[in-house]
Amino acid sequence: MASKETELSACVRRAVNDYFKHLDGEEPGGIYDMVLGCVEKPLIETVLHFAEGNQTRASELLGINRNTLRKKMQAYKIK
Repeated sequence: MASKETELSACVRRAVNDYFKHLDGEEPGGIYDMVLGCVEKPLIETVLHFAEGNQTRASELLGINRNTLRKKMQAYKIK
């Protein structure tokens, strides 16, 4: 039985399809990194807000190591 598409996955699907429709002859590239970059920063910011700035709790919620979270925060310039 196929699982129902979530709202988030449907949103990503629409956004990527829209990206392809508006290439205007340009060759796409680096799509994976582009999508992750667009999704990862707001995801981290939102989870940090939910965790009231507690990085240990945020990393637990995200399912990643706290050092990994700190590295990503630095890369995305999240305070």
